[in-house]
Amino acid sequence: MSETAGEARMRRAVRGSALALGALTVIVLLLVWWQNAPENPLTVDERASVGPQATATETVMAPRLAFTDVTRAANIDFTHNNGAYGERLLPETMGGGVAFLDFDNDGDQDLLLINSSPWPWRKGDAVSTSKLYRNRGDGIFDDVSKAVGMDLNLYGMGVAVGDYDGDGYVDVFVTAVGSNRLMRNINGEKFVDVTSLNGVAGDDTAWSTSATFFDFDRDGDLDLFVANYVTWSPEIDRAVNYQLSGIGRAYGPPTDYAGSHSYLYRNELTANLARFEDVSASAGIEVANAMTGLPMGKALAVHAVDLTGDGWQDLIVANDTVRNFLFINQRDGRFLEEGIQVGLAFDTAGRATGAMGIDVAHFGNDGRLAVLIGNFANEMSSFYVAHGDRGVFSDDAMIAGIGPASRRVLTFGLVFFDADLDGRLDVAAANGHVEPRIDKVQSSQRYEQPLQLFWNCGGNCLREYQLVEPTIGRPLVGRGLAYADIDADGDLDLVVTAVTGSPQLLRNDQTLGHHWLRLRLVDQGFNRYALGALVTVQAGNGAQQRWVTPARSYLSQVELPLTFGLGTATNAETVVVEWPDGQRETWSDLSANKTHQLQRGDGEPANHK
Repeated sequence: MSETAGEARMRRAVRGSALALGALTVIVLLLVWWQNAPENPLTVDERASVGPQATATETVMAPRLAFTDVTRAANIDFTHNNGAYGERLLPETMGGGVAFLDFDNDGDQDLLLINSSPWPWRKGDAVSTSKLYRNRGDGIFDDVSKAVGMDLNLYGMGVAVGDYDGDGYVDVFVTAVGSNRLMRNINGEKFVDVTSLNGVAGDDTAWSTSATFFDFDRDGDLDLFVANYVTWSPEIDRAVNYQLSGIGRAYGPPTDYAGSHSYLYRNELTANLARFEDVSASAGIEVANAMTGLPMGKALAVHAVDLTGDGWQDLIVANDTVRNFLFINQRDGRFLEEGIQVGLAFDTAGRATGAMGIDVAHFGNDGRLAVLIGNFANEMSSFYVAHGDRGVFSDDAMIAGIGPASRRVLTFGLVFFDADLDGRLDVAAANGHVEPRIDKVQSSQRYEQPLQLFWNCGGNCLREYQLVEPTIGRPLVGRGLAYADIDADGDLDLVVTAVTGSPQLLRNDQTLGHHWLRLRLVDQGFNRYALGALVTVQAGNGAQQRWVTPARSYLSQVELPLTFGLGTATNAETVVVEWPDGQRETWSDLSANKTHQLQRGDGEPANHK
């Protein structure tokens, strides 16, 4: 017998009332339990959150950091010449390098500026040369280029400095579009071209950029790594024919150019007679595209550093628009490329960046290691920080405070340095676009851009780094960047180079009263200046660590002596030097506001590594 519609409605109503009554009963019971619950309920263990965390939220203002442009007052009259005549050839956007070096061993930091030149098919254009300026000792410089044979005429790019022959005087390697140059320093009096004798010219069609001297096989002498950029020729450039809407032919990215292999030269130094052997292929630093078999690298910067802590020098290579390389030293003459595995190859989105300059440092006085890479416009500079025992990196640019401000500019040279001598490493970045008319197509961009200074706030701020305003120096088309104490007052001064312009020599005039310690290392054997050594200074603001690796930034070289800011401390309690071969020595109670020469054998022996 079928149920009527009225009966069905009645049955549904009764069911709904029962459900509502049941729900009300449950709620009442829960309220009674909550009111009578114990005061100490059972705790539940939760997994700790993983990843970078802010340790403080207090805002601390950056101190006044004054830098004065003393270029003219210091007698620096250099002007960079890129040979441009309107055709928009890619190398015209990329030079030039700069080095601080003490070529005559008088204790003062001299200045070498690398120039490019007119193109060889342009007859009648004015000749331009590189310039070497001798520091008088008071921050005033004399041009000695011709007198010592460093008035080089080539399409120069970058520079590396190192005593490759072990005679106690630093030599100079200059990279170029075309053949490179090795200039041997003869007793601090003149330089002699020994490129052919040592076999380090490279291919005369190659385009070399940054370079570094380092001892990769720990045999006591300095080897040489030379970064090569893209496969380039005027004909290739014209065929690429990069165009910008509303502008026409323009300077463009390297995406349409093939990559190239860099060079690794092993020094076969015996009895002060040096000759280099090209071991690039056998050492494993030639990385090919897995799909095409062609060279992948488009290298603009390189940094030699013991990244694994085993006492052997590794290499980090910044590549433009392709993944960065990390070459781990296998301690048998070979390297293994592991950039992807450790997180240094790409940005946080898994993309390759327009990587330009590079620096590496223990930036927080707490063991943390950062790899800093300057990138193209609208890309943040990369601030890779190692996490955990395995040394896997994450890009913490946003967390560190570097990210937003660096996105607004195109960064080439950059360095870690202690601008205010408070014991924490700050960051300076040289910026400038590659296209003179970029503002016509990107209103947020300018060709000339200001140099940026990021102050290290330490653990007192939500973001570790703060952009210092106002910016220092005048806007320019910045490229190379280096530092040295040019006037012997203990703080670090800066020099930044400019495409087709004059460099800026910026004297550090901070007046905060902080103390400092400068260390000059002297090793035994052929590696006299201890390239690759690690120095740890224990003072009032924790343990600071620096490597003796002067080739850094972009196309550039900083001074060899190491500067440690001590803040209010009046001495360094201990200084530990780990020499390039792993032996360690300790010095105690070194007084502040002095330059100390640490000679191997003069310290107290420490444990061997």
